Amino acid sequence: MDSHLVALLPVAAVWVAAGLVADGLPRLDRVHTLRRRTGWLIVLSLSGLGLMASVALVGLGTAGPTRADRAAAGLTLAVLPALVVAGSTVRRLHRLRAGAGAFATAPRVPVPPRLRAHAAHPLVGLPLQVTGLAMVPAVVATGGAGPDAGTLAGPVLALGLLGIAVIGVRHALRHSRLATRALPGTGGPATPAATGSAPATATLHV
Repeated sequence: MDSHLVALLPVAAVWVAAGLVADGLPRLDRVHTLRRRTGWLIVLSLSGLGLMASVALVGLGTAGPTRADRAAAGLTLAVLPALVVAGSTVRRLHRLRAGAGAFATAPRVPVPPRLRAHAAHPLVGLPLQVTGLAMVPAVVATGGAGPDAGTLAGPVLALGLLGIAVIGVRHALRHSRLATRALPGTGGPATPAATGSAPATATLHV
């Protein structure tokens, strides 16, 4: 296995795992589970960003067209969504974890509607999943043997763009539905005042 493919595979695996964990956040039933999974997601996000930075730095530190340069070039499509993760998603995850942590005295309570809507925000899950999808053409292009590798990269990229559009619409619709349920007087699940949910979700903007 080529060294540049060895460098890209862990990066892709981390982002795909982060995307899967993020997709399941709004479906969690208990606050303590939401807090734990959000912590995992923060670790995965920071690990993905760190691995990408390491591959890029190694590529920049070599002279000439080396395998490290090819690995760094494979990150090109994933750079933009990864920057969104660094600038927005990680911050939202910390706020979500802090909101869930306010229920530490009653960890078995159901996830309040506002926390669930925040977990479904497109800027929480979408950048992670887009980054994972953006790694697929790079892995295909660098891992394929022979001239067919470049030919395969085009269709894979097209399918990836279609997948991003579908995922984006799905995130927007889910967030809109959950945010509507979180509004007072909409007939959605009410958050009991006794659980102290108001302080926990007051700083969350869905």
